Amino acid sequence: MTTPFHCELQVALSAVRQAALICNSVQAAITDEVLEKKDKSPVTVADYSSQAVICRAISAAFPQDPIIGEEDAAELHQPENHEFLEKIVAELSSAGISETNAENACHWIDQGGAKEFSDRFWTLDPIDGTKGFLRKEQYAVSLALIVNGKIVLGVLGCPNLPFPADELIKGTLYYAVTGQGASAIPLNQDQPAIPIHVTTTGEFSQSRFCESVESGHSSHGHSQEVAERLGIEKEPRRLDSQAKYAVVAQGDAEIYMRLPTRAGYREKIWDHAAGVLLVEEAGGTVTDIHGKPLEFDQGYELTNNQGVIVTNGPLHAGLIEILDELAINH
Repeated sequence: MTTPFHCELQVALSAVRQAALICNSVQAAITDEVLEKKDKSPVTVADYSSQAVICRAISAAFPQDPIIGEEDAAELHQPENHEFLEKIVAELSSAGISETNAENACHWIDQGGAKEFSDRFWTLDPIDGTKGFLRKEQYAVSLALIVNGKIVLGVLGCPNLPFPADELIKGTLYYAVTGQGASAIPLNQDQPAIPIHVTTTGEFSQSRFCESVESGHSSHGHSQEVAERLGIEKEPRRLDSQAKYAVVAQGDAEIYMRLPTRAGYREKIWDHAAGVLLVEEAGGTVTDIHGKPLEFDQGYELTNNQGVIVTNGPLHAGLIEILDELAINH
């Protein structure tokens, strides 16, 4: 007997794996000269190629499903971006994608152009953590399926995170299906999946938090203030992208706080959906900074939520309480 969402999971795993491997090959070719010039062309090529691969696969298997993605192909139609488009076509072709040409590449990218909520839709971040990607550090390819406002499936490709069961294997594909737990498999090796779990510690003094490398994504000052108040002494683990969700889900940290950096800002659903389900199915808890569940039925933003708080579970209520006391959530 097949489990619920079995077909969706197989398609999603295959698509995210293929996209992550394309991104990895683009990242491997980044030179010091590119970094010195602050040239963002590699991430542009990888971003669009990743979205094209995943949207192509989802649309072929589930043609009725809208996809809320981060990118669209409008800029690629501009004459000055012809070189980008050629590079994207080359990446897709070298990955063995049949029918690859400029027109099809743009068409596949634009299949991720939905913006409104629907009863069943996918949300995609083709490269989450662009600065980490350019630094040859952590980034993620993130895909989630949302049905009736609930995340039912999430896949997170983390090409630079070691496989939890064997640190020598670089690159991990994490996935979760509602009610079925969270798992990890090597990105580029044929090995069985292993279950992953959050830690069970209820002591803040024994815990560790992870946060963005970029302080623009979350307030590092507030994080430090919270850590001091709670008696957290371990150095925070700083890494880009939804890889932070994976780090909490597999028990390498207990807390991830995405604290608001400016009034009125609302998080985008593609930055969180896959990671949220991964942590929850690994036994953890995810809410906004007020302790409210995240609402994925508002379109492409978490309109009714402020910030995101991720924990192993036992620490959650105490953390929300401290945020309230410090007035960080006002």
